[in-house]
Amino acid sequence: MHVVITAGGTSAADLAAAIGSPYKALAPIGARRCIDVVIEAARGLHPAGIAVVAPDAVALHVRGRIDSIVPASADGAANIALALAAFPAAQQLLYLTCDLPFLTTAALDDFIARAGRPGIAMALADGAAYAAAYPGAPPHAVRLGTERVANGSVFLIEARALAAVRAPAGRFFAARKSLPRLALLLGPALLARFALGRLRIADVEARARLVLGVEARGVRGCSPAPAYDIDSCADWSYAQTLTLARENAEA
Repeated sequence: MHVVITAGGTSAADLAAAIGSPYKALAPIGARRCIDVVIEAARGLHPAGIAVVAPDAVALHVRGRIDSIVPASADGAANIALALAAFPAAQQLLYLTCDLPFLTTAALDDFIARAGRPGIAMALADGAAYAAAYPGAPPHAVRLGTERVANGSVFLIEARALAAVRAPAGRFFAARKSLPRLALLLGPALLARFALGRLRIADVEARARLVLGVEARGVRGCSPAPAYDIDSCADWSYAQTLTLARENAEA
């Protein structure tokens, strides 16, 4: 297994001012930066290699702790393509975003064990488990059919699926946090089902399989950790407050 981490994402002005950097990867999370949390979790898997797609400021911070740095583009979709091409000989690629402040090796291990070997797998946490893990956090879970889930920013991609995923990856990965956007990409029939409250995870999996030509799976029951990411100042403030409280309790 090889691991790729995209770390070129920039922040809105208020978040950038709060964290002291335009890059979410460098957001302080307790005594560390967010990218440090993600790298540490990935290193615990003992992968064959770790690559980070990063701008200069982030590359300087992580240099010496990973196997490869890929210079980031200003375009998010291009960065995803760069990440997917970072290890051409990889048999299995674990794709992570840099803004997962609670990510752990145990959470990744659990996701990988649950995923099996489909073409592409995406971590999903139960909505109730997410709310219990992060009480009072900004809302993230959505309802799909009879289920309430929180989408993770962790994906497992098999070598046989890389070519199929590479072309539409920018659009699909950018839409991963918005089920309406994801449904729209997958077609008007799924968008209609979502609007009527009838869209199920199985519907998204089936359409993704048809579009990509490989099996796609939403992996239920995963740890909430891969589903908590930092998109807003409120997201970061909550993560920082909780992390500092945990660090103080351990001191």
